[in-house]
Amino acid sequence: MEIEKKIIEVLDRIRPYLQNDGGDIIFKRYENGVVYVSLTGACQDCPLIDSTLEDGIEEALVNEIPEVIKVVNEEWSSFFNVLAKIFLQYHKFYLNN
Repeated sequence: MEIEKKIIEVLDRIRPYLQNDGGDIIFKRYENGVVYVSLTGACQDCPLIDSTLEDGIEEALVNEIPEVIKVVNEEWSSFFNVLAKIFLQYHKFYLNN
């Protein structure tokens, strides 16, 4: 659980950069050195998604958490994407008020 907490902390530092471009990242799980995330919003269809994942997110996690060896983007079904967007909008509203 300590590793997952560190992962979330790193992702929370990266999140504002993704949100500035209309995207976001959701931590799904950590297994055997691999971090599974879901890139949402504008990140889903961005032609630079692989670069963002490998050169930005993965690099940050691997450099800061030695146990992490790879980051994998798992696309969510459209239903879960809608739920994630609703949650993220609520979360932004809650943080701003």
